Amino acid sequence: MPIGFRILERKRAVSADVVKRFASVSVACISDVMTRLTAGGPRLRPMHAGSVLCGPAFTVKSRPGDNLMVHKALTLAQPGDVIVVDAGGDLTNAIIGELMVSYAMARGLGGMVIDGAIRDSDWIGKHDMPVYAAGVTHRGPYKDGPGEINVPVAFDGMLVEPGDLIVGDADGFVCVPYDDVETVYAMASKKSAGEVKILENTLVGKFDDKSWIDESLRRLGCDGV
Repeated sequence: MPIGFRILERKRAVSADVVKRFASVSVACISDVMTRLTAGGPRLRPMHAGSVLCGPAFTVKSRPGDNLMVHKALTLAQPGDVIVVDAGGDLTNAIIGELMVSYAMARGLGGMVIDGAIRDSDWIGKHDMPVYAAGVTHRGPYKDGPGEINVPVAFDGMLVEPGDLIVGDADGFVCVPYDDVETVYAMASKKSAGEVKILENTLVGKFDDKSWIDESLRRLGCDGV
């Protein structure tokens, strides 16, 4: 089997229960409890109407500007899967547009993440199918390959393995490794609940303890504290 032009079988994927639980947790809280070292990068922004992205990763590594293997992935992915495409971040040619997104919608997929460009952005922006991308161009893709399906891919240093959990909202998206989902969920849901309480208190004039600010300034040697 040649490296660089192959289709592999995904060996595992996070469960529907995991997806359901994470769908109500913000990406910011997930990022915080993962020590803020894991991120999909600020270049990739939500291009859709605003629904939450949450589902198991179905990964594609494609040649920049080429979407042959993305087309194949769309036929192989299962309902709820998130197609995650490493297209090298190149913005010269669009990797997907309205026809491919509509196909993903009809098959019940969970969304698409493209480290590259899209087109038909107006149409995509009016629909709820989650689409994240690095940019927009009207220039269409090539369909010659090579590429790989269900291999590890990376976004600005964030590794995505097939079957890992992908979660996205207005702040961007994050990958939670398959083996870490339960630990991350317990920590992130607790943090989320705490932030909700702080927000509620703040809005009625009940402020949390701010003494840590001066303590930090003194520890760092700030004059005038």
